[in-house]
Amino acid sequence: MNIPIIYVVSDSVGETAELVTKAAISQFNGSGMVLKRYPYVEDKEHIDEVISLVLMDQAMIAFTLVKPEMRTYMMEKANESGIHTVDLMGPLMDQIQVFSGKTPLCEPGLVRKLDEDYFKKVEAIEFAVKYDDGRDPRGILKADIVLIGVSRTSKTPLSQYLAHKRLKVANVPLVPEVDPPEELYKVPAEKCFGLKISPEKLNNIRRERLIALGLNDSASYANIERIKEELSFFDQVVQKISCPVIDVTNKAVEETANVILNYFHKNRR
Repeated sequence: MNIPIIYVVSDSVGETAELVTKAAISQFNGSGMVLKRYPYVEDKEHIDEVISLVLMDQAMIAFTLVKPEMRTYMMEKANESGIHTVDLMGPLMDQIQVFSGKTPLCEPGLVRKLDEDYFKKVEAIEFAVKYDDGRDPRGILKADIVLIGVSRTSKTPLSQYLAHKRLKVANVPLVPEVDPPEELYKVPAEKCFGLKISPEKLNNIRRERLIALGLNDSASYANIERIKEELSFFDQVVQKISCPVIDVTNKAVEETANVILNYFHKNRR
């Protein structure tokens, strides 16, 4: 007995068609069936090729074609040749159109594009967590954007915000007693952004932070002279790098992010 063959045909990669077909086959305990994937069917000539191959193999077809004219042509040619054929997506799209009153885009590969977008975002978020607060200097060379600033200049929330825009962000805290990582001087200056803040604003932020932690707000962390020393060190570093500097004193995270995104995309172009 010949082994049953099912051609999985798609105008994209064919993952959806293959997954649905495998799910159906599993209800027959596999039954020794063979799947042959035929992706990127873009015109009627491709469909003619598929029909010829299916006839030779005495196979059937399961397909996902989003363009109506391609779906119609496939069914017509299959019916003419007496081939068992299943349209896996067309009937569902038609019913959704009737139900919603909306017109489908009929653009192949949209599911894959959406998936890729999602995974890029997840990857960027994981990157921001891994290379937050200078934990691993190696991330500086891998990042799309590097944020530089003293403590409490919104480096971490800004990194996460930009990660949701699918950008890999590393951030580096600057402390006078610690030399900046060498990697910071190896990346292109246009990838780095210094986050500047007024001493008075930073003093207030740090005092509130200490109080929230149940600590004495007179600690050196919130001392105005100490803060000025840190900001002076920050100025020295960003001048050496020659990177853009953004004053975040009265800016929300979203505002700062928009400045960075505009600058970043302008430079990419």
